[in-house]
Amino acid sequence: MGHFLSKNGKHMKKRRRKVRKNCFLRGPCMLCFIVHNTSALDEDQFESASKLADRYAALTTTEECAKFLLSSKDLAIWEEQGKNLLSSVPAKLIGPPLFRTVSSDYSEMPVCKRKCAGVQTCTPCKLPRSAVEGVPETDLNNDIAQHPVPVCTLPTSTAECTNVGLQGNMGDCSSLLQRPVSPLGPKDNELDPHENLQDLRVESEPPNINQLPSSILLKVFTHLSLKERCLSASLVCKYWRDLGLDFQFWKQLDLSGRQQITDEVLKRIASKNRNTIQINVSDCRNISDAGVRSIALQSPGLQKYVAYRCKQLSDISLIAIACHCPFLQKVHVGNQDKLTDESLQQLGEKCPDVLDIHFGQCYKITDEGMMALAQGCPRLQRIYMQENKLVTDKSVKAFAEHCPLLQYVGFMGCSVTSQGVIHLTRLNELVSLDLRHITELNNETVMEVVKRCKNLSSLNLCLNWSINDRCVEFIAKEGRSLKELYLVSCKVTDYALIAIGQYSTTIETVDVGWCKEITDKGATQISQTSKSLRYLGLMRCDKVNEDTVERLVQEYPHITFSTVMQDCKRTLERAYQMGWIPNTSTAS
Repeated sequence: MGHFLSKNGKHMKKRRRKVRKNCFLRGPCMLCFIVHNTSALDEDQFESASKLADRYAALTTTEECAKFLLSSKDLAIWEEQGKNLLSSVPAKLIGPPLFRTVSSDYSEMPVCKRKCAGVQTCTPCKLPRSAVEGVPETDLNNDIAQHPVPVCTLPTSTAECTNVGLQGNMGDCSSLLQRPVSPLGPKDNELDPHENLQDLRVESEPPNINQLPSSILLKVFTHLSLKERCLSASLVCKYWRDLGLDFQFWKQLDLSGRQQITDEVLKRIASKNRNTIQINVSDCRNISDAGVRSIALQSPGLQKYVAYRCKQLSDISLIAIACHCPFLQKVHVGNQDKLTDESLQQLGEKCPDVLDIHFGQCYKITDEGMMALAQGCPRLQRIYMQENKLVTDKSVKAFAEHCPLLQYVGFMGCSVTSQGVIHLTRLNELVSLDLRHITELNNETVMEVVKRCKNLSSLNLCLNWSINDRCVEFIAKEGRSLKELYLVSCKVTDYALIAIGQYSTTIETVDVGWCKEITDKGATQISQTSKSLRYLGLMRCDKVNEDTVERLVQEYPHITFSTVMQDCKRTLERAYQMGWIPNTSTAS
């Protein structure tokens, strides 16, 4: 608080007007009231007050403000005018003291308060400090240390303080508003609605996919194939390359059909990742037992191993998988000519948790290996054999006795007869049964299996010439859970289709392709009577007229009819949907 006061003691009214005019504080401060309220001051006291204001106005730094002390005479003037002033100010407008004096008489006197409704912010005002003569400087410093004074910086110029004001609640300096004050006047402090906001707007970077959390990017990457991640996405930037190397993408490796996969590649994958739980190396002709063994050594948690048509692999690779991967659950190694019973015996001994096996077209496997596998894997749920001529009824019996949880069983083209198939009636959990091309399969065995296995939903009897209409009628009546029935190249006629439509309420798929005795009557009757039918296979049923099929397609759109012509139409429709355009140009 400072004033430009005239030192001329004459012409009091003129001097007061000049003092008010030159005061660079906008509102009346405590010192203003003390100096200008001269009704109780004589000429000497007024002169002392004027000098006090001049001294205060001459302060230029915060250090000088902190050293500004009031003498006893000055304090007397402040006390006299302060009491008169405080008696006329409402108590609610007087906030806590902004400075502290050594004398307790003046410790509660506010000095730097304003009564101003239109409050604007500025640099806080400097505050005087009073002291009583004779008080040691050390005590004074201790007192100030215990009761710190909020020292404010001085204004740099008179214009800077012409618009200074405090809030109406008369609080301390920390309650000042934060909006800067324009030196041109109060009107300039208002926000201009046409103000250019470009300087206030923080420039933001253009949208970038890398700004997404890594978890979201990893989720996006899961929709990419291994080839897309390794040969496309990983080449975009180093960040994407690191994301492509995330362990979750190497837990399930589908390397099938990639001739660039060699033993060296498998060893590098194994050295960098020990979390692989599934690997598919089907049709990889450039790998050997050594490469598969390296995967087995570095992947103790491997659960699924698929290697179709890898004829170069032998027992060494499968034994390595069995010995080093005790948690193995799925083994599909179809069409491997070098596999023998030795690998199956090791698999039965080392991997008791195997649930799913596929050894189709492994021609050296015999009943000995299959029986060892059945005894060592009691939790087995799926088994599929195909054209294994050395597998006989002994293997079927062993699996029926030791694996009661079997749900999917297939012995297509194996040397199995009805004497072995009848053992499958023990399997209460049986859901799917594939008995294609069983040379000595009779109708009674099939009917007994359907009767005993209440949960059977899929039955494949294709390529069995002994299956006739009587067997199909029994299946339609007793197969309460049956949904799929395949009778391709069986000895059935229209009567079989009529029986299915009349007795079955669950069968959805029926395939009687290559059954030469099927005619328009059977196809029409089953379409009209069956409420559950959704697919009817009539491929190469030459006695079924194509016009009849076209009519059935129109009348029963919920049923898919499979013939040569209908399948060709659907293929063309899919091609057109994918953007295929036929080439209508003629060759020159």
